[in-house]
Amino acid sequence: MRIKRGFKARRRRNKMLKLARGMQAGRSRLIRTVRDSLDKALMFAYRGRREKKRDYRKLWIVRINAAARMNGLSYSRFISGLKTKNIALDRKVLAELAVSDPQGFAQIAGLAAQNA
Repeated sequence: MRIKRGFKARRRRNKMLKLARGMQAGRSRLIRTVRDSLDKALMFAYRGRREKKRDYRKLWIVRINAAARMNGLSYSRFISGLKTKNIALDRKVLAELAVSDPQGFAQIAGLAAQNA
């Protein structure tokens, strides 16, 4: 008797088709094309999650640099001043302070400037 691979194969294909929703034409309907485009899309998504972290760090550094220069310091002198004073604030928090609380950032910059 012939055995069809109905249940497992259909479930696997339907999982791929569900992920491919929103793609256009055969990329969302034809299994072979769906598989290829999904492989590529998932690779881009994986890479993008890592790039996002890099992009945010760059943005934080730009914001900190701008705020530090308004307080008479360069970015590198500001960061080294924080390290010598043992002020353990990460770049995300410093960037948020620079945007939302310039006076608080100015106080921190003053502390960092004492050693710079």
